[in-house]
Amino acid sequence: MPVLSAAALLRLVLLAVPVDAAPPACEAGTRHLELTADTPGEALAVCIHPGLPTSFLFDAKLGRVELPGRERFRVIADEAGLALVPTEALTPGERVQVRFNFQDGADPAGVRFLLVVHPTEAARLVLVTRQPRSLESYREGEQEARAEARRCGEDKARLEAECSGQRGLLGLLAQGLLGEGGITSKDITENVTSRLGNTLESMQAHSYRSDTTRVEGGQKVVRLTVAQELRNHGNTPWTPGGAVLVGPKGEEWKALGVWTQESIAPGKRRGVGVEVEMPEEAARGTFTLKWWGQEEGSASEHFDGVTFPSFDQESASDAPQ
Repeated sequence: MPVLSAAALLRLVLLAVPVDAAPPACEAGTRHLELTADTPGEALAVCIHPGLPTSFLFDAKLGRVELPGRERFRVIADEAGLALVPTEALTPGERVQVRFNFQDGADPAGVRFLLVVHPTEAARLVLVTRQPRSLESYREGEQEARAEARRCGEDKARLEAECSGQRGLLGLLAQGLLGEGGITSKDITENVTSRLGNTLESMQAHSYRSDTTRVEGGQKVVRLTVAQELRNHGNTPWTPGGAVLVGPKGEEWKALGVWTQESIAPGKRRGVGVEVEMPEEAARGTFTLKWWGQEEGSASEHFDGVTFPSFDQESASDAPQ
């Protein structure tokens, strides 16, 4: 079914022709009609010619088709339209009225055409738009489409912010699923300390280790996450922009991604998370978690005492509720 735009759709000039008038001038190829409730009720003329097919296509489902002398046409019809080929039983100058009725009964309920047998020519395709839209309507539709696209973009941004664009442990953290099957957890709230000079204070902290590992360079590589609840003691909102884990020998493990529920307003507390990968042997030490904010000029925030679940731990019995 073709979809006709207002820009592409030209109003079909189909003349109302009395029965005894001469055949109208005909156009070969495609012709268009915008059908509205104000369209005149008289039959609209379309030229046909024996042996040449003329097709009618609609943007509304067809119901009954009334075609007198149907046996003088070869007809293929469905809900989208009708194709007919006049036979030699029709003679030049003869006229046959055909009526198309729509299924839903909305106004207009149907349309009539006067099929005029032309000596040499025929309209090959008539495209009928039943409910054309004004330019203003198209502009409104475009505005609505843009608004919907903007809403989709906002939803996408929100979801990406919730999951930090990750499908790993941070995605599970955003959905509240960390600590379930295949994820080992450890409550490190009492171990993690906020350094002097921080504007953020660690109120709660848990670490997580995925039981799924991979081998790289002959070493087992594990995926780890630290989830904290931070209180902002500063005067401006704070949003995590990135993080690294600093090992006991000063080695740094950059974050695969960071997550937050939303910016932490002054005096408020919010959950944040960071995800990293490192060799299993390196993950057995004690780390400092270094955060930095998205806000221009924000200082680094340091939290010491970060450790991860033991690698011989069988279950996540101390997972937070």
